[in-house]
Amino acid sequence: MNRSSKTAAAVLTAAGFLAGAWPPGAASAAGGDGGSAARDRVLWGAVTIPPGRDGVIEAAGFTETAALGAGSTLTLAAPAGTRVTGVPTDTPGYRGALAADGRSAVYTATSAATAPWRTGGFRFVLAVSADAVPGTRLSGCALRLADAEGAARATGGCQVTVGLTGPVLTRPESGVPLDARPAVAGSAHPGAQVTVTDKDGHEVCADTAASDGRWSCTPGAALPDGPNRLQATATLNGVSAASEQIQITVGDVVPAR
Repeated sequence: MNRSSKTAAAVLTAAGFLAGAWPPGAASAAGGDGGSAARDRVLWGAVTIPPGRDGVIEAAGFTETAALGAGSTLTLAAPAGTRVTGVPTDTPGYRGALAADGRSAVYTATSAATAPWRTGGFRFVLAVSADAVPGTRLSGCALRLADAEGAARATGGCQVTVGLTGPVLTRPESGVPLDARPAVAGSAHPGAQVTVTDKDGHEVCADTAASDGRWSCTPGAALPDGPNRLQATATLNGVSAASEQIQITVGDVVPAR
């Protein structure tokens, strides 16, 4: 099937000011808040990850203008229903380590760390369980920056939302002349509302994915003759994901190769 490369994917990395996005006590989950000075310096991060997938969250909000020195640390406590599986930084002078149970990870400044934390990129790879419910905001994600003596210099939280795996279009077949109301079918997360649109963004048909993930629908109005594109978008509990587009041809017009 000739599918276009245009794919709407779940966002895997984002950062923004998420005041109130972490639960009370999030700072203590990462090792204590270190007093009002640390509370005034807020770290944050955000990511949306589909069930059974990995996503990357990058810590942001550093305000330190000088290096905290060797032994200073940045710790992430993973939210419920996730594990930290990677610490892929390329910032010189910092090394990452995972807890054996995957519940947390830490970056530590080495003796070679001459640049402040705010100049680096500190990413944590989170794996979401396969049975997570799309649209759920997972609680307990916390970030803590500490100096070499363990005193908190900044704390905060991160928003981790369970996303939705993109639906798949299995019918109609691409490259074969179709009638004006072809059967459309595919798979999606069970219970998701699936809407199929054409190249102009007009709704073609819609259905709800069954317990086995299958869905199907037939255009209510005839599609115009000639080349077209179809794309399915699934929505559940406030989160959405789109399929790849497929190229179709209605009528006897054969698309150029």
